[in-house]
Amino acid sequence: MLLLDSQVVLWLVDDNPRLGRRARNSIENADTVYVSAATIWELTIKKMLGKLDLPEVFDVALGEQGITYLSVTAEHAAGIEDFPELLRHDPFDRLLVAQASRERCDLLTADQVLLASSYPFVVDATR
Repeated sequence: MLLLDSQVVLWLVDDNPRLGRRARNSIENADTVYVSAATIWELTIKKMLGKLDLPEVFDVALGEQGITYLSVTAEHAAGIEDFPELLRHDPFDRLLVAQASRERCDLLTADQVLLASSYPFVVDATR
């Protein structure tokens, strides 16, 4: 099972070459590929602030990629406490780390802070 961070979601929808070959293969071969409700929230905020253009049919594009949406639960929210070293990091990323950990998913990301961590479930999306 995979959980995609926001950058990876955008790369997937745009068929961006920055999404690495191994990452693409992982997405294509995963039993389940999740996008967190927190990621949709983050991308929507960026769209509203004019920092990001999203296709009008963004949810349709994700559905065409076979994406399953992952709701945010109280357990996920409380799970950020398991990663105190990320206290000052982006709150959306902290939540994704907690979700991946609790749901036993690999987190596919290009975030250098997360990739430099010792979390075995954080996977480089550029490879």
